[in-house]
Amino acid sequence: MKILGLEEIDSTNNYAKMNIDSFEDKTVIYAKRQNSGRGRLNRSWVDLGDGNLFMSIVLKPSNSFNEIYPNITQYLSVSLCKVLECYGLKPQIKWPNDVLIDGKKIAGILSETVMEGHLLKGLVLGIGVNLNSCQKDLESIENKIATSLNLEIGQDIDLNAFMAPLLNEFFANYDEFLNSGFKLIKDEYISRTCFLNKEIRVQVFNNIKTGVAKSINDKGELVLLSNDNNEFVLTIGDIL
Repeated sequence: MKILGLEEIDSTNNYAKMNIDSFEDKTVIYAKRQNSGRGRLNRSWVDLGDGNLFMSIVLKPSNSFNEIYPNITQYLSVSLCKVLECYGLKPQIKWPNDVLIDGKKIAGILSETVMEGHLLKGLVLGIGVNLNSCQKDLESIENKIATSLNLEIGQDIDLNAFMAPLLNEFFANYDEFLNSGFKLIKDEYISRTCFLNKEIRVQVFNNIKTGVAKSINDKGELVLLSNDNNEFVLTIGDIL
């Protein structure tokens, strides 16, 4: 694992994608400031200033795409939960990979695939975690109730002291995950979910599906039971 630290960048994911040929497998890129970060579904990720985590991991597991690769975001969400639990918190996962504390978002995860024809050049796994933020800045985030680790535990967070165990946790079982896929983390993932057996609304592109979140299957997909007892298996979406 190689770690590259930058002072300021538009987006660590963009930087990783543009320079992916020059990076080895398991290269970690982080920035002290990020001014054009993006989350899932092309949402902007608000830069809350120094002391927060803006990080991308370059992964080159193979030369061809594997159906388990999209589940890497869920694997990372579980890894993050384990680290937050070490701070005495009880994080929850909102499908597919948002991490919450008491219903407030503390982190976002985004994976992007870089292809050249049928050749997989690599995956760029980005994560932003609110580590050191003030309540006023968090309240400026549109359409999301957010929190940060320093506010949850009442003390400032050292960025490197947080990043190191997160990376260690992620890579500890990463190779096994590549062999087993989502099934490796299924029980751990489900035990931290906050939406199962509840009636929810899920935005899937321009459509909204409504029903009870019945289960998470072995592929990490959400099984939704509609009011007329039809099952929908969702591979992508955003719980509203």
